[in-house]
Amino acid sequence: MRTLEEVQATLQIAKLKEEDLQKTIHCLSFGENVSSADYCLMELDDTLCKHIESGESLVIRGDAEERAVLCSGDKTYDLKIADTSNMLLFVPGCRTPDQLTNSQESSHVVHTQIWGFCNSYWELRKHRPKLKKLKKLLMENPYEGPALGGQEENTENRYTMQDLLERIQASEEELKTHLETIHASQIDGYWRMLDFDYEMKLLGHVTQLVDSESWSFNKVPLQTSLEELAPLEPKEMIEHCLNCYGKRFTENDNIFYALHEDKVCRGIALLLLQNAIKFNLKEFQEVWQQSVPDGMSARLDQLKSVALVDRNSRPETISLLRVEDLSEDTLERFNHLFTLREKWTEDDITPYIQDLCGEKQTTGALLTKYARSSMQNGIKVFNSRRPVAT
Repeated sequence: MRTLEEVQATLQIAKLKEEDLQKTIHCLSFGENVSSADYCLMELDDTLCKHIESGESLVIRGDAEERAVLCSGDKTYDLKIADTSNMLLFVPGCRTPDQLTNSQESSHVVHTQIWGFCNSYWELRKHRPKLKKLKKLLMENPYEGPALGGQEENTENRYTMQDLLERIQASEEELKTHLETIHASQIDGYWRMLDFDYEMKLLGHVTQLVDSESWSFNKVPLQTSLEELAPLEPKEMIEHCLNCYGKRFTENDNIFYALHEDKVCRGIALLLLQNAIKFNLKEFQEVWQQSVPDGMSARLDQLKSVALVDRNSRPETISLLRVEDLSEDTLERFNHLFTLREKWTEDDITPYIQDLCGEKQTTGALLTKYARSSMQNGIKVFNSRRPVAT
């Protein structure tokens, strides 16, 4: 261990003035069996620091074949190793200059042991949750309604919230939000996707009841709906359907739902489009309008991100193209879109890339990076930056 005299001699050799330095002098030494593999460093922003300091936890998620992500209660972060040219030392009890007091009149030496070291650290970058796998898992055993007499319920491939948190790379809040988005329901403690035909059957029951009772779509009474439809479907499924396609509100202690025209019309359009590769646009619009409940208007803008209109074909066509079925990888997404269509207008492609935008990123920035623009008949269009294999 160095003495104060040895330290002062070293300062003279280095041509440093002792009075310019702190009175407390740390002498560092390596402990036994110190290794760079003993510790990992992670750089946290103020939000995550406060998250940890308040007693909350951070979780690393990902299957063996996936790149790990870090999740707080409501956000997801990419983990990336950042190398540093300076060696980073772990020194327990070592105090920084701002933590020291110069109350001592003379210099003194403090001997401190190094517990470990690193040449890299984990850098966190806020990232979109990776939710595509969620629907894939839930579609392994979709819910098709209550088992009929004599039939046994399929109990395979069912997932609790904890099961999903272990498999899906997303925070709990992001996961719950997406379960709501894809109309999943918790049944007997397991999260289930409804079979689409069954979901449409439920919606049909609700809209037919509204029509037969001459109710306003903006004021559908929950209790009466449950009582009227109970002989047909479980009450919890009817209420789930109302939650998916309407907005709940209370009036005079009674619960009502205002059905959302766009959601109802979009659901019926998906039902019509699911079994056809392409549909004559004019014929589709006629059938679609006839299929939606009286008083509702079917409009193409309701189908953004779920269906694609081809104005260049003769006759014009429409086909199913759901953004949720596309790759979560940005480059793969663009490559696939350009195999489907060589040139895209900004209005057509925006619904299919909007979800790829990171924090403070715009679709315009994505198009600048992954596509090339040109003018076609006075309209700006975008095509691939490189030849697309077909």
